[in-house]
Amino acid sequence: MKAPFPFSAIVGQEEMKLAMVLTAIDPGIGGVLVFGDRGTGKSTAVRALAALLPPIRQVESCPVNSARLEDCPEWARLTSREIVTRPTPVVDLPLGATEDRVVGALDIERALSQGEKAFEPGLLARANRGYLYIDEVNLLEDHIVDLLLDVAQSGQNVVEREGLSIRHPARFVLVGSGNPEEGELRPQLLDRFGLSVEVGSPKDIPTRIEVIRRRDAYENDHAAFMAKWQEEDTTLRERILAARTRLSAIATPEAALHDCAELCVALGSDGLRGELTLLRTGRAFAAYHGADTLTRDHLREVAPMSLRHRLRRDPLDEAGSGARVGRVIEEVFG
Repeated sequence: MKAPFPFSAIVGQEEMKLAMVLTAIDPGIGGVLVFGDRGTGKSTAVRALAALLPPIRQVESCPVNSARLEDCPEWARLTSREIVTRPTPVVDLPLGATEDRVVGALDIERALSQGEKAFEPGLLARANRGYLYIDEVNLLEDHIVDLLLDVAQSGQNVVEREGLSIRHPARFVLVGSGNPEEGELRPQLLDRFGLSVEVGSPKDIPTRIEVIRRRDAYENDHAAFMAKWQEEDTTLRERILAARTRLSAIATPEAALHDCAELCVALGSDGLRGELTLLRTGRAFAAYHGADTLTRDHLREVAPMSLRHRLRRDPLDEAGSGARVGRVIEEVFG
């Protein structure tokens, strides 16, 4: 099986790549929604992210990737208590997945006959402390959307059957991709994504040629291509780790808080999630660029991806959400 396409080798799509890097620096931002045409590198970028992310330390046989023995759930049957280092989990949630496959399944017969909680962990358990990726997220069935909303809110997966209850931590970064022509996303789930980016096919010939050249090299000279890009991926990984260390020390002036609030009021975004996400994303961006203080320039760079999916619809405004955010940024920030 081939290693994923290197993250650093992806041509263009800078906003999408930046959004994914920022959630790697601060998972609390809340995930990334990528909307765009088919064949624009959405799923390639997510799978490349798996190889790029710094590894995690976990109990070797823990089904929910716990960092410490005391964090392992009581129902887990540990065959090894050793602490090991593994790649950050990136788990695919297919559209046709059943509820039991997503949340896990309780063995009721075994529980009644032997008096023990027998639980088969689902995709949410595997995704804990990592990423959960949903392709064509706008086509996800409503009852699965409801499950994801509950888990995203609580950080816990609770499975209850016939009076039995199992729970385990389920904290992950949600990454969704889709084609807007195939259906809209439910507002409740849309609001759960911290960042939203729009991708499109490159229009200029040289960029399209470079995409073809790199993909062809990946397919036909895989070892040499991976070796060529390994150094850049390693450099980016180290930059992410340095930004994580720097993040808590980023100073946040009162002026930056005022800018967040003023921009969201001018855009008419619902609730306060927009301000909070913009603030966290701005700090992660500042840390990524080695700054010590959050500034208006940092907020300006990340405002479109933080706010474009939080706007109220305006039937009289033909411009896209990204253009509307850009216009208001210029009005507020100058």
